[in-house]
Parts: sequence; C-alpha cells; structure tokens
Amino acid sequence: MDIPLVDAVAAVRDELLEAASRGAGQDVVFAVGPVEMEFEVELRADAKAKAGFKLWAVGAETEAGVSRGRTHRVAVTLTPRNAQGGDLLISGSADRPAGPGATGDRIPD
Repeated sequence: MDIPLVDAVAAVRDELLEAASRGAGQDVVFAVGPVEMEFEVELRADAKAKAGFKLWAVGAETEAGVSRGRTHRVAVTLTPRNAQGGDLLISGSADRPAGPGATGDRIPD
C-alpha cells in the first residue's frame, strides 16, 4: 500500500492530539519527545502537486515491484509542540484502572 508522506505524518499528529485530548485535566503529565519516522519513499510525477512531484511512502508488499533506483530511504525526526510553541503534554490520572484505557471510539463505562 502506498501512502502519501504528508498523510503518514498527519496520522502521527492526529494520534498525538487524540492522546493529549484524552488526558486533559489528569494528574500525571508526559511531555512528548522527538518522534522518529523512517520511510522507504518513491518520488512520482503528480500534476496536482505544486512542484509536479509527490513523495509516497512505499509499503513492504509494493517494494518488491518497484525499481530500487526509484526508491529512497528517508528518516524524519519531528518534535511535537503545542500551538503556543511549548511541549505537547499527554496526561493521565494516577488512580485510573490499569490497562491501555480507551482504545477505540467507545468510551469505557
């Protein structure tokens, strides 16, 4: 499966924002440190992209069919910040039940 690189980064951002939202107002706070992402990417012509090219993260099942000369490994380190430029904080309550917490759309009883 090929995924536009911009969508992969957006998915990480969305997950961090969801974690921060779920922990709002809780007792224990974590600052999010650097997030390291590594991709095998392919540069493709794209009429919709402003520069005419777009980067796609290439899935493992696709890699075998793609010429190694056209793929590149890209490592990206992101340092999440809140809108004011401070650390992004993810928090939780010290007296919450053990386990991963809500893992889907359903909020536990």
